[in-house]
Amino acid sequence: MSSLLYFRPRPSAFRHFSRRLVLPALSAYLGTQGRWNFLVTQQQYPKRREPIFNVPLIVIATVLVLVLVHAVRVFALSDEQDLQFILAFAFIPARYGAELAASGAFPGGFGADLWTFFTYAFLHADTMHLGLNLAWFLPFGTALARRFGAWRYVVFLLVTAAIGALAHLVTHLGATDPMIGASAAISGAMAAALRFVFREGGPLSVFRRESGELYRMPATPLRETLRDPRFLLFLGVWLGLNALFGLGTLSFGEEAGQTLAWQAHVGGFFAGLLLFNAFDPATPQAERQTEPAPRSD
Repeated sequence: MSSLLYFRPRPSAFRHFSRRLVLPALSAYLGTQGRWNFLVTQQQYPKRREPIFNVPLIVIATVLVLVLVHAVRVFALSDEQDLQFILAFAFIPARYGAELAASGAFPGGFGADLWTFFTYAFLHADTMHLGLNLAWFLPFGTALARRFGAWRYVVFLLVTAAIGALAHLVTHLGATDPMIGASAAISGAMAAALRFVFREGGPLSVFRRESGELYRMPATPLRETLRDPRFLLFLGVWLGLNALFGLGTLSFGEEAGQTLAWQAHVGGFFAGLLLFNAFDPATPQAERQTEPAPRSD
C-alpha cells in the first residue's frame, strides 16, 4: 500500500519561493526574461470578453414595449377592437377640428387629444413597419441612451415624437387618416446622435478613446455640425429619400394603403438636432476650458 502526501504551502511562502528560485530558473530555461514576463502578464491580466449584445437596458425595454404592443394588437384584439384601439391612441389631425371634436367622432375625448401626441409612436402598421423602425432605432437609440442616461433618453424621445406629430398636424389639417409609428422619435434620436458620434475620439472616430469615454465627450457645436461634410451627406440622402416617398416617386406599403408621414420625420429630426443641448448631460467644451486650475498649496 502506498500513500501520497500533498503539502500546500502558505501563499506568502509560495510567492517568496517562486520569486527567489522558480522564476529565475524558468527564465533561464526559456532563454529570455521577456518571454516569461509576457506569460506572467497574460495570466495576471486576462483579456476582457465583450458581451455579444451590447445594448443598454433602457433600449431593450423600449424594444420590448414596442413589440409587446404590436403583439397584443395582432394576437389579442379582434379587428373591431383593434380599430377602436387605433382611433383612441393613433394621432389623427381631424381630432382637432371643431366639427368632429364637438361631435365626439373619436374615442378618448380631451385626454386622447393630449396622449395621442405620444402614444401614436407605440403603434405600427405591420411587422415589416415595426422591424424597419427597430433596425433604425437600435444603433441611434443605443448611442443616445449611453450619452443621456435613461430618464433623459425617455423624455427626449417623447418630446421629439410630440414635435413630429405637431409637424404632421400643421401640414395635414383636418385629415382623418391615423398616423402611427415611432419614426419621428427615431429621427430625433438620429439627429441627436449625429451631434457627437463623429467627434474626434468619439464612437465613429478613427482614433477612439476607451469605451467608457466614447459617449461623454463634448458634442460638436451646432454650427460645426452643419458644416461637417459627413453630416451634410447623411442629411442630404435622408431628406432626399423622405422627399421621394412624399412625392410618390417611391412607395411604402402601397398595397395596404400606407403612406409615409415624412413631415413628422422631418419635424422629429430637426427637433432632435436643435434640442440636443437642452438634454445633453456632458459638460460643454468651453466650460471645461474655463474651469479654474487646482491650487498647489
